[in-house]
Amino acid sequence: MTTLLLKNILLDGRTTNILIKDGLFADLNAAADAAADSIYDASGEAIVPSFFNTHTHAAMTLLRGYADDMELFTWLNDHIWPFEAKMTAQDIYNGSRLAVLEMIRSGTTFFCDMYWMMEETAKAVEEMGIRAALGVTLMDRLGEEKIAADLRFLESWKSPCANRVELAIAPHAVYTAGPELLERCAQAARSNGQRLTIHVSETRQEVEDCIRARGMSPVRWLDKLGVLGPNVIAAHCVYVDPEEMDIMAERGVTVAHNPCSNMKLASGIFPAAKFAASGCNITIGTDGTSSNNNLDMREEMKFASLLAKVSNNSETLPAQEAFKWATANGAKAFGLNAGVIEKSALADAVLLDLSNERLTPNYNLVSNWVYAADSRAISGVLCDGRFVMHKGIVENEEEILAKARESVARLAG
Repeated sequence: MTTLLLKNILLDGRTTNILIKDGLFADLNAAADAAADSIYDASGEAIVPSFFNTHTHAAMTLLRGYADDMELFTWLNDHIWPFEAKMTAQDIYNGSRLAVLEMIRSGTTFFCDMYWMMEETAKAVEEMGIRAALGVTLMDRLGEEKIAADLRFLESWKSPCANRVELAIAPHAVYTAGPELLERCAQAARSNGQRLTIHVSETRQEVEDCIRARGMSPVRWLDKLGVLGPNVIAAHCVYVDPEEMDIMAERGVTVAHNPCSNMKLASGIFPAAKFAASGCNITIGTDGTSSNNNLDMREEMKFASLLAKVSNNSETLPAQEAFKWATANGAKAFGLNAGVIEKSALADAVLLDLSNERLTPNYNLVSNWVYAADSRAISGVLCDGRFVMHKGIVENEEEILAKARESVARLAG
């Protein structure tokens, strides 16, 4: 049993002591002299839940700024996929470690990924101490031999740290995965007890092409194929009508809203108010760093709220709700008792330095955190009850940056 005592920390407006045991919040009102293996004096700091990033492409940190200011399909076909074809396993590992470093420094302790060579990303996550659901990307163009091998890998894979890393099945989208592959993915996800993550209705062109090819929109098509269910995380969902929202809510689908990527690629405006009223579990993702261009979930929840307001009214998606989308709702989507600071919940949290100018004055900490602050306000990050960033320091940071630069030099050269 390992224990950590956080002394004199601000929680929900009151100063208290928090005892953490074996990765869980054990006592939110602990005695100041409670026995613990480690004691941290958090005077002048506040504790809030960490972020759960429900859609990204971690190793794309190596493509940050590589192909900017163009629409989705030109960006993908002419720039991103040709670059990615040159990436080795070492590149994926280096890029994933860079992504995890960035996520830790900005307060994220869980991410749902969709990419290639997931064993490399799993290794990075395991080493750096956070959580992830790692989606193995599947597309028709990979060919049957590769698809079959990936499905076998998904079925047989054993997590190196079972409580922190899981695999997910990730058919890319309806325009890259045909009906047979989508059905195979859905069946495999159910058989393996895994999540399925997929891009859905991200652009108007995607919806129009699907209607032409299949006679119905992507959501209706996926539902007809039996793909939709409570294990599904549907990313983007920009062009979804009220009837489709009802279908998704009835099937228990989680929606991953990616406001910065949608704005940067001019994909469209997520119907936040209608989705919030639909009963769907709404979460937030950053997407990859080539279409955002960072992994900062605090920035993402601010943009989610502001985008919802400017397309509806000033009362839409208030700070507390945006914060819930970025924390508790993300944890819920993956069956994690987390995203909250409560007894027996997973001890995943962010410590905020209340002396930071953007947290001053502190009338409402959640409002400050959503609308005013930036990652400079983060003094520490906890995952599974241990510091993955302590007093602003992440282990091996310089080496992680150096290795990422080596990959970029080779790929760009």
